[in-house]
Amino acid sequence: MTPHDQMVFIVDDDVRIREALGELLESHGMRAVAFGSAGDYVLADKPDVPACLILDVELPDINGLDLQKQIAEGDHPPIVFITGHGDIPSSVRAIKHGAVDFLTKPFSDTDLMVAIRAAIAQDRERRSERAELTVLRQRYRELTQREREVLPLVVSGLLNKQAAAELGISEVTLQIHRRNVMQKMVAASLADLVRMAERLEIPISHSRRTGGNGV
Repeated sequence: MTPHDQMVFIVDDDVRIREALGELLESHGMRAVAFGSAGDYVLADKPDVPACLILDVELPDINGLDLQKQIAEGDHPPIVFITGHGDIPSSVRAIKHGAVDFLTKPFSDTDLMVAIRAAIAQDRERRSERAELTVLRQRYRELTQREREVLPLVVSGLLNKQAAAELGISEVTLQIHRRNVMQKMVAASLADLVRMAERLEIPISHSRRTGGNGV
């Protein structure tokens, strides 16, 4: 991990806090970009790297908790709240909506750095999961229509004979499609393919009706 593959965003209207946090992060080898308002942060271009957002609760243009709610549906880094006026309802709301921590000023450098590292690690893991899902979706798009029909039958636990009957094809043809699905999805085992189907949210078939035997 290097200072160039991660970022910390600071949103606080107190210039002294922004400068102090910037110096602290620099001393730990971390890059930081500071903003005096939520609006400036939202409009800024942001590098596509694992990150953390240090967010003050009281801002000149919007409450930090309201900003958290506004950006919840988007792709934003995990938040570490800082505030000089902390209260239990605010901290509960922040954590409930995904904040990594809620620190009341004055807080220790150690507590802040622990929270920041946890946030960046969380963002790194999320990005890895999203990248893996993108690969799975690409593999799924490369399946033929028939292979896409075979996949949910296979992961539902149907025997080859049952799945073939469901689709009205021969068992041999079903086995060929099944093998192609496993290869294209790069699944090491049936259990692996089931996990992939779950991540792709592919509906699992539970039908047991009997079909024909044609190819």
